[in-house]
Amino acid sequence: MTDENIRQIAFYGKGGIGKSTTSQNTLAAMAEMGQR
Repeated sequence: MTDENIRQIAFYGKGGIGKSTTSQNTLAAMAEMGQR
């Protein structure tokens, strides 16, 4: 993987707004699409 293919995604906000749930669902969806 080259540096051009690397992306960062950030989830932020106050506590209790679903950051962990959102990040896990996003990662699961990306894995289904073949992303690493």
